[in-house]
Amino acid sequence: MFTGKGGVGKTTLAAATAARAAAHGREVLVVSTDPAHSLADCLDTELDDTPRSLRLSNDTGSGPLRLHAAEIRTRGLLDRTWSELREHLHTVLAGAGVSEVDAAELTRLPAVEDLLALTEVRRMATDGPWDTVVVDCGPTADTLRLLSMPEVLSGYLERLFPTHRRVVRGMLAGMAGSDLTERWDAAAEALGGLAERLNSLAELLVSADTSVRLVATPESLVAAETRRILTSLALQQIHVDGVLANRLVPDPGSARGTAAAWLRTRAGQQREVLRELAQLGLPLHTVEQRAAEPRGGDSLLRLGDEIYGETDPTVGAEPTPVIELDGNGNGSEARYTLRIAMPLSRQADFDLARIGDELAVTVDGHRRLITLPSVLRRCVAVEADAGDDGVIVTFRPDPARWMR
Repeated sequence: MFTGKGGVGKTTLAAATAARAAAHGREVLVVSTDPAHSLADCLDTELDDTPRSLRLSNDTGSGPLRLHAAEIRTRGLLDRTWSELREHLHTVLAGAGVSEVDAAELTRLPAVEDLLALTEVRRMATDGPWDTVVVDCGPTADTLRLLSMPEVLSGYLERLFPTHRRVVRGMLAGMAGSDLTERWDAAAEALGGLAERLNSLAELLVSADTSVRLVATPESLVAAETRRILTSLALQQIHVDGVLANRLVPDPGSARGTAAAWLRTRAGQQREVLRELAQLGLPLHTVEQRAAEPRGGDSLLRLGDEIYGETDPTVGAEPTPVIELDGNGNGSEARYTLRIAMPLSRQADFDLARIGDELAVTVDGHRRLITLPSVLRRCVAVEADAGDDGVIVTFRPDPARWMR
């Protein structure tokens, strides 16, 4: 999944990566979930929800490469998938005595269009013939919200419509008769299907087969946002496998004049930012600024060749555990440490709190509830330390809980 600050060129680099992956003999699909679709313009072809085959020239002599592309139109998905379910739920709530206005509000799930786009990507990835699916996501802020949705909406649905279906069904049947029971059955069945899709999607996002690649331009503000999104994705246990630094100014060489002096100054500034990006500890690819924007499959394939050379464009940093537990000692003298691996800048707004059997971690407004391992549920947190490599929380046994 490719994301980055708006305007950094993520669509172009996602398409170039997909084309280069096709050159490695893979069946590749590149698909856009960005509401402001530009993938079709980038590939210089018309696209819709159905993957379309593109033919690219191949200099290796092994014949033309096949690449598929699609743009997910959320309006059609919304009409097909959500409208009927929302109508069922609205009827059940209204029949149970909830006011018309409240029923309408309770059945309006937040940003459901974005969620449906992501579930459609999962369907394509699991049902299609593709070896690799490259996703052109929206800008970073939208992507962070999108990738956290499966977990957030699962909790929302559970609070609104508990899984104790039989109890609720019996209560509604006694209140409103069999017609409402039938409607509840239809709504519960649809909700069960939605819950299954959400769980499957959440599992896919944190699996070893999924990664995010960040696109940035060598500017200090963009580099700062890149670090923040890396932290937020780590908090969600989503793997980031590399960074693409786009639009480096060309080397003016020994040229003289005002333009050459400007290029040298700008190149020096960009080198400083590249050093910051290199400190993230991820594979870093650089892409020079071009006079003409790459457009069309063959042009993007050449760009992919320049970026990745002979290396496999789908291979990046290996996933590492985000949450690790260690312990030593026995009984009341035991000490356990929980490490959450995520880069934290000095300016990060960080908060940590224990809520029952969960640890609430908030970084720059992004919150994650982490379920504590069973051994830590009977412990109390005694110390926490946050640094460049993440957060370490120390626990000791709580005698009151340990004896239960």
